[in-house]
Amino acid sequence: MVWDERVAALFRRNLQPTLTYWSVFFSFGLCIAFLGPTLLDLRCQTQSSLSQITWVFFSQQFCLLLGSCLGGVFKRTLSQSLVALFASSLAISVVFAIIPLCHNVVVLAVVMAMAGLAMGCIDTISNMQLVKIYQKDSAIFLQALHFFVGFGALLSPLIADPFLSDTNCILSNSTLNATSNLPHIRKSLVPHHPGNLSYYELPMKGMVVTRVSYAFWIMALINLPVPIAVFFLLYKERLVPCFNNGRRPLLSADELAMETQPAEKDNHSGALQRAPPDRGHDDLLSCCQSKNFRGAPYSYFAVHVAGALVLFMSDGIIGEYSGFVYSYAVEEPLSVVHKVAGYLPSLFWGFITLGRLISIPVSYRMKPATMVSINVVGVLVTFLLLLIFSYSVVFLFVGTACLGLFLSSTFPSMLAYTEDILQYKGCATTVLVTGAAIGEMVLQLLVGSIIHDQGSYSFLVCGMIFGGLAFTFYTFLLFFHRMYPKPSSEMDASSPDKPAMMGDPGLYQG
Repeated sequence: MVWDERVAALFRRNLQPTLTYWSVFFSFGLCIAFLGPTLLDLRCQTQSSLSQITWVFFSQQFCLLLGSCLGGVFKRTLSQSLVALFASSLAISVVFAIIPLCHNVVVLAVVMAMAGLAMGCIDTISNMQLVKIYQKDSAIFLQALHFFVGFGALLSPLIADPFLSDTNCILSNSTLNATSNLPHIRKSLVPHHPGNLSYYELPMKGMVVTRVSYAFWIMALINLPVPIAVFFLLYKERLVPCFNNGRRPLLSADELAMETQPAEKDNHSGALQRAPPDRGHDDLLSCCQSKNFRGAPYSYFAVHVAGALVLFMSDGIIGEYSGFVYSYAVEEPLSVVHKVAGYLPSLFWGFITLGRLISIPVSYRMKPATMVSINVVGVLVTFLLLLIFSYSVVFLFVGTACLGLFLSSTFPSMLAYTEDILQYKGCATTVLVTGAAIGEMVLQLLVGSIIHDQGSYSFLVCGMIFGGLAFTFYTFLLFFHRMYPKPSSEMDASSPDKPAMMGDPGLYQG
């Protein structure tokens, strides 16, 4: 098919940058999921209380939000974007390497804050660059991008597991009394959010016995090829000053074919390359400047807001469900055995990763708007069934798997859909990434306080409400899509010249 050949040619022309951005997102996933299972060993290493060590979660999540907001600052040139990605991915390896050297909880929180900033920059810049390269064809590549974050999030707990302490890692007279609670506490410290552990007492003084340092050093080595890959991309694009000899790299076969197109296409493409860079995809502060609002219809703002609210809810559901499904399962009326309930967060993340893998070929045939529609309806129906069968342990596992599948492709599909509506001229990537990060942090805190006051059943009620709000906001987005002005005829997607122009390497160089 012509579509197959065009997308394949576009991918070949941008093979190295695409693989590099995917690998950088693997770093993001590797860093986002290790903290939960290793937190008790880090508590022993820093000889801090549980209430003190859980602040490390907050420092990481808060700085991840800041990094997501500020990541757009580095998008102005390809050089700035790649340098920021190189520094961020290298910072993650450095963080893994120095965590075993942090013997004070404040120092550990500062180190994790650095990791959060790096993760936020990676999140924003990688999404921006892939959208800039592929534009209307970006859906399939965004799905693959978010598969790699899920793959990294699955891998890091598996690396850490053999090195986790089976008993309390601070040996004292009270160790035997505290050891019986250790499995329950560790399973409560799942990725993204610690449970309510204030009523557990673990010794803070004594001899530290932990081997978790080896896990962090292994993850530092596994992540090290990622900044090397970014450096090679910088070198290929002649953006490393000491290696820049002023000559352009040789043209690939695809680029050479484009150079030999008819004269009128050359002129059109050349005019496009000489055009000033687009003003979209700025950082959050630049997006809010009044000069960007002049002459824009109200539907322009509505699309940004509605898209961000959908991801505020959907990513918030991911955070609160992975954070509290274990606590919900072990409480009445289900009273699941702790060891069995511990599989629920892993099942949830496993099906998110599987769903992102399945979404890669599916997004090739299905429009992003259709995929988001299936996702938000699926989430709402799943929560409704979880409420109806709230006394069934079997359905809790089935519902967790279904919820992971439906949530898996929501973010990349929504990003592709919203950018398509705005014709890649708005601030959709920055606004959506920031909205998702805020939702993940805020809804966790909100649900945690509600469960503490109202009981475990409110966990599913909150999920149902958030799912309903996501569906409502998505309905608004569909309405505002109809209201948003259509592109002019010369920029219409059906134009035979448009795919070649979007795939032009000159756009990537901008």
